[in-house]
Amino acid sequence: MLTISAPDSNGDLFARPMEWRGDAAEPRVLVLPRSSDPALGAGDRVLARLTEVDGEDHAYEARLIRRIGTNPRRILGVYRAGSEGGRLVPIDKGSDREWRIASADARGAKDGELIEAEQSGPKGRLGLPSARVINRLGDPTAPKAVSLIAIHQHGIPDHFPDEAMVAADAAQPLALGPREDLRDMPLVTIDPSDARDHDDACFARADDDPANPGGHVLWVAIADVAAYVTPGSALDREARNRGNSTYFPDRVVPMLPDRLSGDLCSLHEGVERPCLAVEMVLNAQGDKLRHRFTRAMMRSAASLNYTEVQAAQDGAPNAQCAPLMDQVIAPLYAAYAALKRARAARQPLELDLPERQIILTDQGEVASVAFKDRLDAHRLIEEFMVLANVAAAEELIARRQPLLFRVHEEPAPERLEALREVAQASGLTLGKGQVLKTQHLNKLLSQAAETEQAELINLSTLRSMQQAYYYPENFGHFGLALRSYAHFTSPIRRYADLLVHRALITAHGWGADGLTPGDAEGLEKTAKHISDTERRSMTAERDTTDRYLAAYLAERVGSEFTGRITGIQRFGAFVALDGSGADGLVPIRSVGREYFRHDAGSQTLMGSDTGLTLGVGMVVTVRLAEADPLTGGLMLELLEVEGHSLPRGPKPSGRGGARRKPTKSKRRSDKAKRKVTRSRR
Repeated sequence: MLTISAPDSNGDLFARPMEWRGDAAEPRVLVLPRSSDPALGAGDRVLARLTEVDGEDHAYEARLIRRIGTNPRRILGVYRAGSEGGRLVPIDKGSDREWRIASADARGAKDGELIEAEQSGPKGRLGLPSARVINRLGDPTAPKAVSLIAIHQHGIPDHFPDEAMVAADAAQPLALGPREDLRDMPLVTIDPSDARDHDDACFARADDDPANPGGHVLWVAIADVAAYVTPGSALDREARNRGNSTYFPDRVVPMLPDRLSGDLCSLHEGVERPCLAVEMVLNAQGDKLRHRFTRAMMRSAASLNYTEVQAAQDGAPNAQCAPLMDQVIAPLYAAYAALKRARAARQPLELDLPERQIILTDQGEVASVAFKDRLDAHRLIEEFMVLANVAAAEELIARRQPLLFRVHEEPAPERLEALREVAQASGLTLGKGQVLKTQHLNKLLSQAAETEQAELINLSTLRSMQQAYYYPENFGHFGLALRSYAHFTSPIRRYADLLVHRALITAHGWGADGLTPGDAEGLEKTAKHISDTERRSMTAERDTTDRYLAAYLAERVGSEFTGRITGIQRFGAFVALDGSGADGLVPIRSVGREYFRHDAGSQTLMGSDTGLTLGVGMVVTVRLAEADPLTGGLMLELLEVEGHSLPRGPKPSGRGGARRKPTKSKRRSDKAKRKVTRSRR
């Protein structure tokens, strides 16, 4: 956020930060206007993208994103060139209105290009509203356009109403007031290195109470979004409408405007920020003995990332972490060690499914696909947040305050039976005739660990799970093995957490910005809505990933890959490719000329002539036959199964070749199917 200064004697436009947090002198920023930018004058407030420069009389150069207080409508569509400029045809299938673009506002857009434009005027002489191009995205199938297409395709709101933007832009930092003063406590944020916001901070110390030997005192502080987003306000209505932020490899569609999500509600280093905090006392075994919530003011001692914190704990602290080792980092890991003991006793579901990460170039193309490292620093923050969420649920239950629980129910019987059959086909066991607990599933996962079946069993266990959702009644959280669970730790990006904050404010009498009677009465309806928006975001994120991967692999059509079968349907087999994790389909019609029998119980396809069996978990070699960036679809040609080439033609009779010997996996599958048949009699 910058404030524009008057032009200098050369006519150059400079700006200064609206809120300067450093100890050094305030930096000078040169504004580099584009021809399509609106005219700026002294006193204008703007949001800009900064680039650091050396050897100049200014420290940064700025490119305008938007002028604060203005909020022109943005449109995504295909540019159609004409004799006097062109038209924008929106890709939103719900819109049949075109937009007129003058030649001077086209910025060189070419016919058929995907463009992003903003409204520049009312209807003109042709009866069409005017727009100007602000971003040329090129080929609609190109990677840079992928997330924008998903946003529009799934109806994710990406344009804040004017009244919400006006309210966000008018927001100001808050004073201490009646809040508890935690500004001297060295709370730190620990996030990914590319984090766009910081909504949680933590601090731990050894408990000095003689009655709690080896215990710990753990603090978790969360940005006080409720202080800025009040019930019934324009910001509240839009936050509820969105339900949550949506994350793509190249952008975020935030739940709150950037003035809040990236600034006033973000726990930046060295800046005073309002928060809701919980103090939790743990014993040496990691059990929570008691907790206390407070509405406070904090000042983050440092903004750290997972990698540097883990390196510091492993003995290689950088300049940022070295001064924090004894007072901050070491006590955090000590508290985490205790929580690990409590987790081992509780036995939440221990799935081992690495998270895929897509790295993009500046042009929006996929540079690489990797799997994120899982560090103890990640697990530390996760355990702290889980405990804070539990404390919030318990606090509100004890105070008889309405709230939204995060509910995760146990697997449905039919899904559990499917998982049991996959386990049997892999030579493993999952017991029957008992009340299912996560420890039973963990035993299965432990059996599969370090074997060829590990990925299959982890995926199959995940697929057997119900989807978590929000609800005003408490049905527990099966996956975490917790009786009561609510989301409290991410109010910047989840509306459910904001409602929990409001419930805490009302329960403690901290102000008039708590949960209203209207909020409480509408909790069930709100729970359904935000559960739906969460699924919408997950689908859009998954579709975007598929499209990026298809674009990444499009130049490798014809190449061979190894992979593992992850799903079987009557029409073919789904294969996850090694390295990228991309999912592709082997159409069964492309596998020889024989008929394949589909067995849904054992999740197999078996050839009627050759006996070739395709089953979940089998290692295969495939050739990439087709990659469609527009749909994200990959079509694969099957070459080998479990190291064996495919048999060709119909089953030989008499002379002319030997029948293919069944693979070990096939024999295991057949044996399991015999067991299943006997057990069902």
